[in-house]
Amino acid sequence: MSGVIPRLPIMAIARLPVVVLDCPDPHALAEFYGEMLGWKIEQDDGHMCFIRAEYGDSLGFQRVHPYTAPQWPDQVVPQQMHIDVVVDDLDEAEAGVLELGATKHDHQPGTTFRVFLDPAGHPFCLCAC
Repeated sequence: MSGVIPRLPIMAIARLPVVVLDCPDPHALAEFYGEMLGWKIEQDDGHMCFIRAEYGDSLGFQRVHPYTAPQWPDQVVPQQMHIDVVVDDLDEAEAGVLELGATKHDHQPGTTFRVFLDPAGHPFCLCAC
């Protein structure tokens, strides 16, 4: 015997993580991201709403009252997280998200991505990386 203890395969404790965003209107935000990503609303109980891609990824939206939108890049009300999505054409994608209700942020710190705010004020980036 060599004295080496064989390792057993690591078993996951959980699976299919979901990022859940706080917001004032879960259904409205689910519609916004669902349209942007081409995902369908899968569950909506008025308090929580989830969208899911055909390949399994999902996002959730949770009603919070009172809701305070992040104030990025200022940290008085920090963003805590943001979503980056890859696009083929920044100009076309910008036009599309603006039509859905996004707002282009005044602060644009890069050239290969653009920063927007979703209808609830969460920062997200369109990335041509």
